[in-house]
Amino acid sequence: MNVPDDLQYAPTHEWLRMEGETATVGITDHAQAELTDIVYVELPKAGAAVTPKQAVAVVESVKAASDIYSPIGGTITEVNQALESSPGLVNTDPYGEGWLYRIRIEAGEELEVLMDPASYRKQIASAGDASV
Repeated sequence: MNVPDDLQYAPTHEWLRMEGETATVGITDHAQAELTDIVYVELPKAGAAVTPKQAVAVVESVKAASDIYSPIGGTITEVNQALESSPGLVNTDPYGEGWLYRIRIEAGEELEVLMDPASYRKQIASAGDASV
């Protein structure tokens, strides 16, 4: 599985790429592979305030629907409109064109609760991981 070294990860298989006070969020390569062919993405609303671990989006595949949780708290600033017509971008480019939303991080938000790439690799390698 592809686990880029420049990202942080949530135990629920979301990734976070910091860009100043804003972060881009998506689901991991592992998550999209487990879900299989993604046919629909319900995105959060721009301007919505969210808390860590809050369900903010839904990804539906031919296999199942899965809630997407915010790895951090803040305000949604942008959503990936391309996913409305091309939800399969989450499968083909989960760390690029398949991103879900951008969030402005609230002051004091603790990023230390997120995993580094090595820790996330250990999580997905562990037997019996059924959290997707």
